[in-house]
Amino acid sequence: MDDNKKVYVSGGMGFAEVIQVIFIVLKLCHVINWSWLWVLAPTWISTGLVLLILLMLFIIIMVTR
Repeated sequence: MDDNKKVYVSGGMGFAEVIQVIFIVLKLCHVINWSWLWVLAPTWISTGLVLLILLMLFIIIMVTR
C-alpha cells in the first residue's frame, strides 16, 4: 500500500450560498421586506445558470454528432 497518498477535500460555501444565508437572516429578522422570491434569488439564479450551461453543452454535443 502507498502510505503517501494525499486526499484533498474542497468544501465550504460559495458566494451565492453566503448571500443566500444573509438574505434569509435579514428577511427573518425583518430587516428587509422583500418577497421570498427575491430572498431566494441567489439559489434560483445559480440553478438557472447551471441548467443553461448544461442545455448549451447538450445542444453542442447533439450538433457535433
